Amino acid sequence: MDIDTEKIDQTVLALLSLGRHEGNRTWKSFDWEVMGRLYAKGYITDPVCKAKSVMLTEEGSRQSEQLFRTLFGR
Repeated sequence: MDIDTEKIDQTVLALLSLGRHEGNRTWKSFDWEVMGRLYAKGYITDPVCKAKSVMLTEEGSRQSEQLFRTLFGR
């Protein structure tokens, strides 16, 4: 099956909103490849570290909230 990684990235970015704590900090419990792509796009801080969480960048935070509303809102 041909997978649309952009759709996967958008969905994970939206779901990162659910794990938010301490402002823009969010749990990094998603697939490493996806997290790497989100980092490369500038939406999150580097996921390769000992911390169990990453920070959403300003743009990542904005996109995450918008995608969450679009994908999961009623």
